[in-house]
Amino acid sequence: MSVMDWGIAQARAALAKGKVSAEELTRAHLTAIETLNPRLNAFITVTGEQAIAAARASDTRRGRGEVGALEGIPLAVKDLFCTAGVRTTAGSRILADFIPPYESTVTAQLLRDGAVFLGKVNLDEFAMGSSNLTSAYGGVENPWKRAGSPDVKLVPGGSSGGSAAAVAARLVMGATGTDTGGSIRQPAAFCGITGIKPSYGRCSRFGVVAFASSLDQAGAFARSVEDCAILLGSMSGFDPRDSTSADVAVPDFAAAAERGVKGLRIGVPREYRLGGLSAEIAALWEQGLAWLRDAGAEIVEISLPHTKYALPTYYIVAPAEASSNLARYDGVRFGSREKGDDLRDLYERTRAAGFGDEVKRRIMIGTYVLSAGYYDAYYLRAQKIRALITRDFTDAFGRVDAIVTPTTPSAAFAEGENTDDPVTMYLNDVFTVTANLAGLPGMSVPAGLDKQGLPLGLQVIGRNFDEETVFAVGRAIERAAAFSAKPAVMA
Repeated sequence: MSVMDWGIAQARAALAKGKVSAEELTRAHLTAIETLNPRLNAFITVTGEQAIAAARASDTRRGRGEVGALEGIPLAVKDLFCTAGVRTTAGSRILADFIPPYESTVTAQLLRDGAVFLGKVNLDEFAMGSSNLTSAYGGVENPWKRAGSPDVKLVPGGSSGGSAAAVAARLVMGATGTDTGGSIRQPAAFCGITGIKPSYGRCSRFGVVAFASSLDQAGAFARSVEDCAILLGSMSGFDPRDSTSADVAVPDFAAAAERGVKGLRIGVPREYRLGGLSAEIAALWEQGLAWLRDAGAEIVEISLPHTKYALPTYYIVAPAEASSNLARYDGVRFGSREKGDDLRDLYERTRAAGFGDEVKRRIMIGTYVLSAGYYDAYYLRAQKIRALITRDFTDAFGRVDAIVTPTTPSAAFAEGENTDDPVTMYLNDVFTVTANLAGLPGMSVPAGLDKQGLPLGLQVIGRNFDEETVFAVGRAIERAAAFSAKPAVMA
């Protein structure tokens, strides 16, 4: 097996035995980035020299017996996390030259544990999108190809498409992401890897460029459940600088992944059996439930009656919070600035030039639903429905230990297939937004291929701050599925 096929756990073992150095591992991945990134456009910024220096420092620490949980492991950082001294763009022209003077809590903790950052990866602008085509730095190409259609470019999903594509293409061993309505789980499914969105408050949001503050949550991408568990263990923890950070203990997620599912009750929400769901995805869902049943779990049908309101609720709450968060980008305090005849003209010209169409669309929607005449009719009502959606999950988890659903309504689609219809694009989040609205942990695990040879994922949703059960169920699915397919660039 090539070092490029190692996961984080395998690389840690090899580093510990002296089979490879952190510098050798880093150089191998930088070579892969140099070869494949011009095609995939997964990275916005590559920090090669800094990475080599960090890898050498890691090897020195290891020689002294100082070994962190991620010592020498090459990772990528979604370009939404502030990184001290390294450009952070949020995929937008308005932050093209922004170099933060501070480090986000999540990335600081990864660095504390010895991780080596190879650079900042692409994303939908300000994390708004399901395709990674709204980035001001160009779209990201999915490393997978449809069988018989090698020239058709597929999207990697969004908004964390650069993270998912980089991990799937073996440019890095893991990556950070953020998930506001499915932005980790959907690209993980599209790219045939594993992605975990933890409970709201599990990971600090300090230093993460905000989209929708009550929904955003940092999480991890890797090529196995165990590797995601290792990453999340490093990323998690209470942070007094984030008022939404939860002061709860961080368990051993990797150990929890191996405890099995015997005796667990797995919920199947009847409302997720949507009309028009593809036969392939429906069959994979049933197969996943059969795997869990064979592993000793009990399958229980449940009801989440307010599910049908989740998408419209999300697309009121998220744009409303975005319109507020993005008000700070005015050309005065930081970010790019356009010349104007007066202050208002400066604001208008700066925001018109700095924001892309999707960001402008969501700002307009958010401003509308927060306006004096419509606040009660839209935003306040959406918050009430959000409370009902949360109650649905609370009631369901009184009967079951975890919920299993498809991650997405389709496999990865081609550039241009759905992107000209915003409503169709928003429907990509139909299975994922509920976990964000309720603040619950959710994970996507690759479980099979469709008839065109593209990966499909199954989603596991757990109780609040019960990522341990999510990892256990995800690991059971992973073990049974034995997913070993590779994307076209690695085949």
